Amino acid sequence: MRKIWVHKAKSFKEAEEFDLEYYRAMSPSERLQDMQLLREIFYKIKNGKPHARGKRLQRVAHVIQ
Repeated sequence: MRKIWVHKAKSFKEAEEFDLEYYRAMSPSERLQDMQLLREIFYKIKNGKPHARGKRLQRVAHVIQ
């Protein structure tokens, strides 16, 4: 389980800069792991259970005429 911590910023701009530096310091693999964790949490909240396809990114195509 990951530790939860908080960064208190004095402005929205400072908070955005902190977020950018935080994610730039992570490896691409770590960023993907965090994204997958957020997706799994979303599916549990939305559906009440992990979605069967929750382990893969959904592929969606829209046809616009």
